[in-house]
Formats: sequence, structure tokens, C-alpha cells
Amino acid sequence: MTAVTHEHPLRTRDQRHNMGDTLSTRTRITAVATAVVAVAGLAGTASLPAHAAPESTKSAAASGYYLHFDKGTNTNSRLYLKQSGTNKVIASFRAGSGVSTNECTRMKGWLPTKSYTIKNWFTRYNGSVIKGYAFQLNDTKCKNNSTWRTELFIHSEMTRTGGQGANTPGKDDADRWEGNNDYKSAGCIKMSPTDIKKLYEQARRVGFPTKLVVTN
Repeated sequence: MTAVTHEHPLRTRDQRHNMGDTLSTRTRITAVATAVVAVAGLAGTASLPAHAAPESTKSAAASGYYLHFDKGTNTNSRLYLKQSGTNKVIASFRAGSGVSTNECTRMKGWLPTKSYTIKNWFTRYNGSVIKGYAFQLNDTKCKNNSTWRTELFIHSEMTRTGGQGANTPGKDDADRWEGNNDYKSAGCIKMSPTDIKKLYEQARRVGFPTKLVVTN
């Protein structure tokens, strides 16, 4: 009779013992690795900012709200956060723009009357003059359809980190809010430091609107 040859020969007791240790070690390694992956997954989730949401969700929320700048005077106009459709006012702030009411005068005229895209909501902007909280708008032509108005923002007068710069006697400091005269601008929308921070928080809660409408 032909002897049957097993694919895995019978092992001695010591070999079986060693194999058991190896299997136990592998089991422990697998368990530890699984735990590490699970913890890493949780850590990755925890690192997301509290207001993070899927892009589709944020876009839907943002489209439900917009900003409305209603021009009165260069130093006393109103900037509203409104709900689309109903035009319900969510927040209202004093704001200014320009030093002239001629929207086609570069670096002096107030913001042209039309709609804009809000491209970015910066909180630590570091331009040569504009710093800190600054909400970037698209470039546009004024009503003569030939003069470009560029480098347009909603901004204030503050440091890059959102604070106030040192007072320079006899000088209008660009990084320090000194009063109603600071509502004037080279064409941008200007707000007080306190109000622009409040606007940012209100906008954050509704998903950061991407539309600004300017009227007068």
C-alpha cells in the first residue's frame, strides 16, 4: 500500500508551540495596526475646522445670502447681509467708499453701481496698504464701459493680524482706525475694524456669500 504524504508534515510539540506563538504575535500586530488606523482616522476627522462642510453644502448655503451696499455718502452708507429671495436683512453696518461720487474716477470715485463676485474672505491679508480682514472683489469697468476699477476690496484699517497699529501724531495711519474720516477710500468699501469682524462672523455662519450688489 502506498503511504500518504501530507502537504504539511506533522509537527513536533515544540514546533506547534512556536507556531502558536507566531500566530499570537501576528494576531496582536494585526489588532494594534487596526487600532492605529482607527485612531489616525479619528485624528484626521478631529483636525477639520469646526465650520468645515462639503463644498456642495457650503455653495448651497452661500447662494442663499448676499451682500448689499447701498450708497448714501462717501463716509455714511450701509452694507447689509441679506437672505436671497426674501431680501430679509440679517445684519446691517455703516460703511463708506471713495472720496468722490464719480464712479469712473480711478482711485477716488466710490464703488461702481453693479453686481460683484466676492472672490476671497481673508482675515490676515498682507497687502502694501490693505491688511487683516479684507474681502476681495472682482475688477470691473465703470458706467462709461472703458475705465477699469481694480484692486477692489471690502476692508478696514488694521494690522495684518487684525489689531491696531501705533498712533503717529499728525499722520493718518493706514493700519489704525481713527474715526469717521477713515470711511473714505480709494474706491473700496471701508468698514470699522469692529464691524468688519462682525460681518465676517455673520458671513461664516451662512457659508460665506459670493455675491455683492451695489446700488444708489
